[in-house]
Amino acid sequence: MNKFFARFKGFLDLKKIALIAGAVILFFLVMDLNSRLNELSRLTEQRNDAATAVAKLEGTLQVLQTQQAYAGSQGAVEEWAYNEGHMVRPGEQLVIPISPPGTTTEPVFVPTPTVEPVENWEIWLALILGD
Repeated sequence: MNKFFARFKGFLDLKKIALIAGAVILFFLVMDLNSRLNELSRLTEQRNDAATAVAKLEGTLQVLQTQQAYAGSQGAVEEWAYNEGHMVRPGEQLVIPISPPGTTTEPVFVPTPTVEPVENWEIWLALILGD
């Protein structure tokens, strides 16, 4: 048995074992660093997406607050009263134009929607992919 260990004594000395152990530890540290960098990249992308959504929502909030402030103003009330409420100020007269007798009104053409034909492969693709 001593001959066996003596034979490998020159081959496996303490420096080589320490070097191999250090290389193995370094390998695992690099793998851990790689996984952490991947996680950082994923989380950064999610943070950027969330920041974009928050910015859009803040813009929408500003627009809605502006509309709300305008809706309670005197100008909005007067605009509605003149345009939709058919109200007048004291001293004004409301005039509603009517068409003269004997004239025909222009017909309003409502376009009918056309159905686009769908190919069979598109139907199967929608069924398979769940769209």
